[in-house]
Amino acid sequence: MNSINLSKPVPIGTEDLINARILSISEDKLTGFHQEPFAEIARLSNLPLSIVIARIRAMLESGTIRRVRQTLLANDLAPGALIAWEIPEEKLGAAFDFLVVEDPFSGHVVLRSTDSACAGSSFRLWSTLKVPQGFSLEAHCRYLSTQIGAVRHRILRAKGIFTLGVGHVRRRALEIGAICPAKAQMHAVEVRTLSEGQWKVLGALKEELRPEEIASGLWESRARSVGLGLPEFVRIARELEKLGILGRFSTFLEHVKLLSTGERITRFNGLFHWAVPQGREKEAGEEIGRFEVLTHCYWREAGPEFGNVNLMAVAHGREKDRLLLHKAAMDEHLRQVGIPVLYSNIFWGGRSEIKPSEILPEAYRKWSRTRRIDWETMRDGSS
Repeated sequence: MNSINLSKPVPIGTEDLINARILSISEDKLTGFHQEPFAEIARLSNLPLSIVIARIRAMLESGTIRRVRQTLLANDLAPGALIAWEIPEEKLGAAFDFLVVEDPFSGHVVLRSTDSACAGSSFRLWSTLKVPQGFSLEAHCRYLSTQIGAVRHRILRAKGIFTLGVGHVRRRALEIGAICPAKAQMHAVEVRTLSEGQWKVLGALKEELRPEEIASGLWESRARSVGLGLPEFVRIARELEKLGILGRFSTFLEHVKLLSTGERITRFNGLFHWAVPQGREKEAGEEIGRFEVLTHCYWREAGPEFGNVNLMAVAHGREKDRLLLHKAAMDEHLRQVGIPVLYSNIFWGGRSEIKPSEILPEAYRKWSRTRRIDWETMRDGSS
């Protein structure tokens, strides 16, 4: 473990030039598996390793960074979807809290609204949901509906992923319409089967880091925790990387919550909706996914209740007007490349909580028992 000099206060704000330099790399630039991720952040940010470790640890302890972890392409590990919930207004707060606190399989939970009444605007509560392999997404949604008082819900599965990354600090200075020269590559969602050893290593990889683990050699203790030596642990992690199911090693910032420094990382986030002609979804996603402001871009079939939307993307920012200009640039780009937009809208995010979804099958069985649910009734194929 690295020795850190705490004789002077370590800056914890994202506006600090060194912190911004670190975060511009650490948020979403370390794809796949890295045996020494902090050394890689130091290399890419051209800073001493001791500085990188001290700053990330201080930002994590202060809450500027809400978690540090190895991310997964969890849609390939557990059946998942974006769930739109229609909830009576007086029950929205309690429903939000239930998904955040009581359901370990719900991830992003957001209250959304539109600027005017439109297709799907009665669905105010949105959440991502993943259930471990062998269990039913539909059965889990039915259970949640009874708990949160949902009038209706819609399951919006991802057919393809074009963009998946964060990088709020890096995106602050983007010009309107900033676009990558190459088309975005679609990752087709396909649930993978893993060996027992791969699941064991995956479980150790995905847990968020404690402040004392922000150091060199962090995977040594994780390897020991699952009874493996470091070389074997790294070998299996490389296998998982080759399977394409490891996302990034990432530091996650709070999105809209007021930090102890008095700053907000972002103030607005928009869930952008587009309906494009059937058969052109992949082509349109490859074009939309090029825009650098986006943190997510998916092909999802939403159906007539949402204006037959089939592409969705998310952008964050401090100014609503700038996000509207970014969205207009995307619409214009689609027009220029000859892709008709049949319908479009924006669902604005309000109250939100973001946590990783649990994806381990044993965790689902344990959760079912604590809820006094016969987990066999929650399995795939159960009635």
